[in-house]
Amino acid sequence: MTSAIAPTEATESAATDVSSEEAVPAQAGPAEAEANIWVPGGSPDETPEDRSEVSEPIAEDARAFGVYARTGGWAFALMVARSVRPGGQAVGETPKISARRFSELAGCSAERVMRYYKAWDKAADDGLVPHFEALAPGQDVELPDSDVWLSYYASRSIAVSPRGHAISAAAEAEGIRPTKALEVAENPTALRAAILADPGTAEAARKALMDRLEEDPALRTELVRDIVRADDLKKAVAAEAKAGDRVEYVRQIAENGQIKTPAGQKIEAPRELREEAERHLSLIDELDDGEEAGEWAREAYDSVRELVTKTVESDPDLRVKERRAKFYNSLQKATKVFEELTLDDAEDEVYEDDMLKRLEDLQQAIASCISAIQAKVQ
Repeated sequence: MTSAIAPTEATESAATDVSSEEAVPAQAGPAEAEANIWVPGGSPDETPEDRSEVSEPIAEDARAFGVYARTGGWAFALMVARSVRPGGQAVGETPKISARRFSELAGCSAERVMRYYKAWDKAADDGLVPHFEALAPGQDVELPDSDVWLSYYASRSIAVSPRGHAISAAAEAEGIRPTKALEVAENPTALRAAILADPGTAEAARKALMDRLEEDPALRTELVRDIVRADDLKKAVAAEAKAGDRVEYVRQIAENGQIKTPAGQKIEAPRELREEAERHLSLIDELDDGEEAGEWAREAYDSVRELVTKTVESDPDLRVKERRAKFYNSLQKATKVFEELTLDDAEDEVYEDDMLKRLEDLQQAIASCISAIQAKVQ
């Protein structure tokens, strides 16, 4: 732990900036270059400035800077802890003042003061620093190192809410500082700007959304609605779904050794067909995440379907079964459509002469079909 030296009131913002940026050395001018020339009796690195007297304000700033460099926010938390009256303590019992009065004197918000107050309170509960009641205004105590400060300090009000705790936990799971995630959560406009401008950020956001969809049904529903309302997205989804179905068709042949004929029959795939499916599937699986699989899926599907057709046509028994299945499928569809017709509305004069003509033509076609089948059966 480091002994505290009270910093000045203006130290906080300046020290914060210095601690987060590296100092950039300025180019030395002629006078400075001359001053760096070695002179007898002095250190090679010593300059006239090193041997001059330092004014007290500069020395005070340097000491305050050193305190902050070693302790971080603990230096400011101590100012609050020894000056602000703990909750429940009567005004007359202590020379300390309220957080609101302290914030007025400091020229900042009471909320900001209370964040330092709460950080100190948590550390006191852990035995890291003295409790408020043991501190008097102006008193110095040993302070923890700066690297543990962020474990207690919530730089934003969101951090103390259930939402903030969830964000902090997720950030820690990802191996980043919670303060970064909380800052993004408090500024969604900045996040939107980064997504719009940077492909890398957009990709990270896409992956995060996909991970969240599994546990957030409401978000999933809203996303689907957005896609349905956007024609371009709707077409893209349909295209991806079609490509996915084609890849799955090829995968079933390669992995299970079964093919589904155009009429819906399931048969064992010949070795040649299975090898062709495996070849196309290996090409698709080797694609990078960013590559489009649509064209590869279409080529694989067309190639495999062509071999399926050849397989069916080369086997007389299979060819007959295929034609029979195709005819039966068509008959089922026609039957279902005809069964959906109703005569309940006949009295409303909704039917016209053209409809009757179409039904008569259909009747003749069915009669001809029946006669042809009966002739072949007999």
